Amino acid sequence: MADLHSTQPILRTLMSWLALEDMARFEDARGNAGALLQRRLDDVLEAGYDGVQFDVVFTSDQLAHCRQRGLGIAATGRVNHPEEAGPLAERLADAGFPCATLHVGWGMESPDEAARLIEAVLTASDRHPIPLFIETHRATIFQDAWRTVDFLARYPQVRINGDFSHWYTGLEFVYGGFENKLRFIEPVLERVRFLHGRIGNPGCMQVDIGDGDETAHPYVTHFRMLWTRAMEQFLRQSEPGGSLFFVPELLSPKIYYGRTFPDENGVLREECDRWAQSLVLRGLAQQCFAEAKRRVDAGSGRVR
Repeated sequence: MADLHSTQPILRTLMSWLALEDMARFEDARGNAGALLQRRLDDVLEAGYDGVQFDVVFTSDQLAHCRQRGLGIAATGRVNHPEEAGPLAERLADAGFPCATLHVGWGMESPDEAARLIEAVLTASDRHPIPLFIETHRATIFQDAWRTVDFLARYPQVRINGDFSHWYTGLEFVYGGFENKLRFIEPVLERVRFLHGRIGNPGCMQVDIGDGDETAHPYVTHFRMLWTRAMEQFLRQSEPGGSLFFVPELLSPKIYYGRTFPDENGVLREECDRWAQSLVLRGLAQQCFAEAKRRVDAGSGRVR
């Protein structure tokens, strides 16, 4: 777990509550909501995570059990219309969430409509106050790298949740040169304060990466580059004790994220153990953070 009393900028790793849905690990506790809640949180704590990211249907019981275990929290939500941003931010701030990631819009908005959404999120974040990180996600106003960079030029105060598998696969980042794309999205990487951990390849946005071996899974190298560069920028800009959040978010086959393949009996099984893969992703993120810190220290950046 991260040292929350450190004066140095830190990486805080949380587990996604959505990712725990339908995990085989908790199959034996299904049918007993109270036991399932406690089992999940106990395992999150034992695995060394700093907390949990909940969606907007969180309960007071969930938050109370997190507090009892010393687990931190974060939230995720959606803003479809400008008038929704304020009430959502107020509700999350009142519940004690220190920050939230947001899907904003559906991606079909005109430039003016998207601008009003961004302005509403920024106003809500300032008014309540709670940091609101707009996510790079399909079916949102930030589903496209060009549009995101363009809006960041207009609204440089926006901060980002980088869920880069949506872009890596959906925008085929290797087509036309990955390094070219990396340079182009530098304004995005400069503003990342939250990362959703999921690795895709050029054809599928959530894949098994085994133990993270880059020879067997060359696209892992690209995600390490994305995460490390974003972490470098965070470290150069962060105030003492600032936090960057990393949340493995390997989602269920029921919503068509996790892939399934037939076993020897023709029964569809998940491609991987999502709990174990989440730990692999967390380990990669921690390695990236250490490398980012080394680079910043070597370059006389802010961190020492």
